[in-house]
Amino acid sequence: MHCHYFVLLLAVGISAVEVQRPRGVPLSKRPFYEEGKPFTCLDGSRTIPFNRVNDDYCDCQDGSDEPGTSACPNGHFHCTNAGFRPAFIPSSRVNDGICDCCDTTDEYNSGATCQNTCREMGRKEKEIFQKLAEVAKEGFLLKQQLIQEAKRGLEEKKVLYKFSKKDIEAKVESLRTVKEEAEKPEKEAKERHLKAWEEQKAVIRMEKDKAKMAEVFAELDDDADGSVSVAELLTHSELDPDSDGSFTEVEAQVLLGVEKVDIAAFEAVWSNIKDKYISEAKQDIPIDPPQEENKEPPADTDSEQYPDEDIPEEDDDEEDDEDDEESDDYKVTIMKNCCFILRFILMLISFPVAQKARDEFDEAERALREVDDQIRNIEKEISFDFGPSAEFGYMYSQCYELTTGEYVYKLCPFNRVSQKPKFGGSETNLGTWGKWAGPEDNIYSVMKYEHGTGCWQGPNRSTTVKLTCGNETVITATSEPSRCEYLMEFTTPAICNQPKNMDLTDEHDEL
Repeated sequence: MHCHYFVLLLAVGISAVEVQRPRGVPLSKRPFYEEGKPFTCLDGSRTIPFNRVNDDYCDCQDGSDEPGTSACPNGHFHCTNAGFRPAFIPSSRVNDGICDCCDTTDEYNSGATCQNTCREMGRKEKEIFQKLAEVAKEGFLLKQQLIQEAKRGLEEKKVLYKFSKKDIEAKVESLRTVKEEAEKPEKEAKERHLKAWEEQKAVIRMEKDKAKMAEVFAELDDDADGSVSVAELLTHSELDPDSDGSFTEVEAQVLLGVEKVDIAAFEAVWSNIKDKYISEAKQDIPIDPPQEENKEPPADTDSEQYPDEDIPEEDDDEEDDEDDEESDDYKVTIMKNCCFILRFILMLISFPVAQKARDEFDEAERALREVDDQIRNIEKEISFDFGPSAEFGYMYSQCYELTTGEYVYKLCPFNRVSQKPKFGGSETNLGTWGKWAGPEDNIYSVMKYEHGTGCWQGPNRSTTVKLTCGNETVITATSEPSRCEYLMEFTTPAICNQPKNMDLTDEHDEL
């Protein structure tokens, strides 16, 4: 049996306690190796005399009887590594001429020249742990600040916009009342002028209609006897009531009502025939097909209630007499001038007080819409899971970049991840915010972004972001472990936990 004694160093070696155990056995398994008692394989497969432990012959299927030799291919040798971290190595490496344990205990019979480097390695590792602890401590303090700022900022926004909205809503309603009161005189004035305008148009139309009726009467009165007879009416076949191609005396009699009518009685006849009557002067003139008019949209002004089209124009079937045309043009010009003057008057009717009230009301409504937009943004923001204490909230609406040899990667937490060629090209969506995807006991350690741009003949791109503690918020690395699946490493103080006292005694000084 190959046993040896290990010394447990306490403090700086002031006192020592001998702990006896077989070579290659950790302290946690020391109770299974009691000298003088039969040894039962740790897998329970068989029991052997204790002197066959570490005899360089493998008796147990699990190799547990040879913890300190290379006899069992599936065995493991325990490196005590006092002053550093204990470790296990495959039994095949025992006495192979290469020092695997920093305390050199794996090469006890190979003749290899090894130096015990455990203390130095432990010192360096402790320095690294101390630096990490300092970073973790600083990050945790930053995290506490982030939590306080997030809570304070969100509450301030809620209160600010809540009261701002109430104030602006009250102002809007107050200005609405002022506007409506100021607009009443303006509205009444416009209504009066509009009514006058409509009455004026009706008079103009009636006068034009009477003038036209007189012209038609004169044209039908072929014998100039001051009356229109049935025979004279029959000369205009277009007046046939049933349009059957035969305008009879009976039908003409029905239209006139009597054999003859004078100008006064003709007014009743005129209302029945004016839509069909064709002037004799124009019956032989070929009629061109109607051309499609280019209609322009009306101007966006108050005066569009009174467009030029409302002005009665002379009909196309008026006699083509030069003097009459000049007279008609003059009348139309007068009418248009009247319309222009009316529009000018209506513009003046827009009282300055009413316009000022409208402007102030419109400004208040715009302010209210802006506040509503801001409130919606806040509601969207607070809908996200920013961690147990909202510690990740500071990253909202922020973006972080990492430039590699080929690409510029951009991470916008709670929004999306993208990739853009460094030397020009379009941006590719590597995924939009999906969920927290860490393990159950640390769910906020991993972010998942999904449904990015589809790969050629492949799935949609996605990105996993692993968070580590740091005193900065920065992307540290990116990779593509699988096609269209990206991995990003991201440090942030928001993930830092309160550091624990790093007592390395139990780990480094186990014998």
